[in-house]
Amino acid sequence: MKIAIIGAGNVGATLGRRFIEVGHNVTFGVNKPADYSDGRLAGPAMSVTDAAADADAILLAVPYSAANEVLSQCGDLEGKIVIDATNPLAMTPNGLDLTVGFTSSGAEELAAAAEGARVVKCFNQTGFANMATPGGSMMFVCGDDAEAIETVRKLAADIGFDAISIGGLAKARLLEPLAMLWIHLSATTDLKREFAFKIVRAA
Repeated sequence: MKIAIIGAGNVGATLGRRFIEVGHNVTFGVNKPADYSDGRLAGPAMSVTDAAADADAILLAVPYSAANEVLSQCGDLEGKIVIDATNPLAMTPNGLDLTVGFTSSGAEELAAAAEGARVVKCFNQTGFANMATPGGSMMFVCGDDAEAIETVRKLAADIGFDAISIGGLAKARLLEPLAMLWIHLSATTDLKREFAFKIVRAA
């Protein structure tokens, strides 16, 4: 599969490397491709428009606040899978918190902006170190297109997650708070970032 990762931070760079390791073709869409000519990324860096043009799937690994802007640079999204790995976070008087929830989700807001795309929520629920070595930790997937969900679920499973589909894109209203729980625990307990959620199935 040809995957365009938009963003080259910890999440994007880690997932790109893992996808290449399991046989996918990865490009990175960034604002300044020349800044990545040193080979630090596992695949070539180019403009967002160029990376998205020939991709089967586009993974958003940018801050949620930048996601609408980069979507507008991706060109025609008709029929393409857009994987939303973002979380709608911002600093509030109570500290870091979600800016969307209960009656909508960041994923649903992005889907409304990504006309024609098949938006799937995934890779938002844990830290990048767990993406490098998932170890069978869980990764939930949701979306409104069954084929796109299964494609992304398999992508997560191929790199080592226990990947589970949980239904329509509105279920992102559950997954974004789950990400907030992981962030809260990593910031406020001695778990730090050295933990992951895992499904334990009854015998």
